[in-house]
Order: sequence, then C-alpha cells, then structure tokens
Amino acid sequence: MEQVSCRACGSCVLVEKYSLAHTSVQWTAGAASACIEIEGADARIRACPMLRDSIEDAVAAGVIGVSTRESDVRTRGGMPLHEIG
Repeated sequence: MEQVSCRACGSCVLVEKYSLAHTSVQWTAGAASACIEIEGADARIRACPMLRDSIEDAVAAGVIGVSTRESDVRTRGGMPLHEIG
C-alpha cells in the first residue's frame, strides 16, 4: 500500500489500486478524525471526494501503480504459488 495525502485537509491514508475501478483505502484514526467529509460516517462507507481526487491524481502521475490481485496472490510470501508444495 502507498501513502496518499488529501490535498484538501492533508489526511494521509494507505491506498492500493487493484484496477482502475477498484481502490482499497486504509484510514488511520488520525486521518478519519481530520477529514470533515467523513466525520461521523460509518467506517464501512467512508468516502471523501477530495481524497478520491488526490488518489486519482497520484495514479495518473504514476505515484501509485495499478496492481492485479492475481499477481499479488500468486506471489504472496515471496514465492509463486505454483512452486509451493
């Protein structure tokens, strides 16, 4: 996961892109409390348009790559799964 800071409030979250449409965001307690867009929101549905724009800008700039779950799963633990007994 890569760190991304929101350009509006400076909150820093961890981000992983599995496809152009699928983004995983891990919020820290500090980031969640600093973001006025999600203040009091259910933890399962946290969404901030400014953070989303910051993430998309990071992807467009090549700061965050788009990975694939297939690749991540095959190489989990540093060894391709087909090589595991």
